[in-house]
Amino acid sequence: MENKNVSLKVTATILSMSLLTVMAGAAIAPALGIIKAHFSEADGLLVQLIVSMPALLIIVTNLLFLPISRRLRTRAIATTGLLLYVAAGAGCFFVGDIYVLLFMRALLGVSVGLIMPLSTGLLAYYFPPEEQARLMGLSAAMNQMGGVVATLLAGLLATIEWNYAFLVYLMGLVAVVMVWLWLPDEKLGSANKRGIPFQPRQLLKFHPSVTGMLLLMMIFFIFPTNFAIIARQQTTLSTEAITMIMVGLDVVAFFVGLAFGQMMHTFRKSVKYFAPAFFLLGYAAYLLPSELSIPNSQFSISFILLGSASIGIANGVGVPYLNTIASIKGGKNSATTVMPLLSAALYLGQFVSPLVVMPLSKALFGNSLTAPYKVGILLCIVFLVQVWATRHFQSLPPAENGK
Repeated sequence: MENKNVSLKVTATILSMSLLTVMAGAAIAPALGIIKAHFSEADGLLVQLIVSMPALLIIVTNLLFLPISRRLRTRAIATTGLLLYVAAGAGCFFVGDIYVLLFMRALLGVSVGLIMPLSTGLLAYYFPPEEQARLMGLSAAMNQMGGVVATLLAGLLATIEWNYAFLVYLMGLVAVVMVWLWLPDEKLGSANKRGIPFQPRQLLKFHPSVTGMLLLMMIFFIFPTNFAIIARQQTTLSTEAITMIMVGLDVVAFFVGLAFGQMMHTFRKSVKYFAPAFFLLGYAAYLLPSELSIPNSQFSISFILLGSASIGIANGVGVPYLNTIASIKGGKNSATTVMPLLSAALYLGQFVSPLVVMPLSKALFGNSLTAPYKVGILLCIVFLVQVWATRHFQSLPPAENGK
């Protein structure tokens, strides 16, 4: 019983870090309009970089994670990352210059780059393969919960003053205390003698999961970068209603993450296709009202709700599935090999999504309002082909209790 309690404390500590990682950009998104108004004389690109700047530094830090893990133990890495997370995130509250603000956001990216590989890789380090599907599902669920809490709380704080939104990063202090109390002090990098994680042979070994994560994030981020704009022009939905639909998508993904362990056992042969298939259903549902010339009515709003729920399911299944398969293949070295690569692919997908989707939309579909959704469907087909071509080489863990 004592060992079980220790295991629960370790698990809770790791999951607390999962709660924080998505907040790097999502926490500030609701306040971006207010921030833009405050820095009205600044270039619009600089304001957009407030959200995207952390992603670039997360990628760089992820790719340097193995050398860092060879010099520092897990508790030191986690503590450094979390303290920097709180200082760089909440420290923006005191900043009045946009260039200093961007520098602080870059430091926030470094902090998440240290935290994120631990938030998934330690699950592979401490727990056997048969438990990892359930735990990766919980990790993804906590990530989604972090997005919901951060979005609502930051939006509320921003109504006081633009800089109050950054106080949401003080949530990291809870994880700091949990790390100090319960996280074991391991030396992860010393067990991995295979060099840096971004060597060609490492990419070759883990390319199905890494490529899958890149495609998944590129497809998913079509939603947050386009949905509010398109829905506002297509329907009579209020801004508040659109916001609630977007938050509701995260809620759907949260519950799917909680159920993911059971889904892996129930749909062992087909779960690999769930993410691309539900993304395809989601963007097709968004397209149908305009393609069928359905008038602006409750019927067309039903398609929007169906599409949002489908995309929530796809995201809720896709991330833990890719993490689970990769952690099984990476074994105890996952935290220093494949998890930094997956984290880098995740944030690279977020960053390049609009850079790829918008030019393709104009080139293939002109000025059509729903062109991004059409590109999303094309990318879903690419994702399905990638899954079919690579996932049959992947092996799942044995089912629990002989299931």
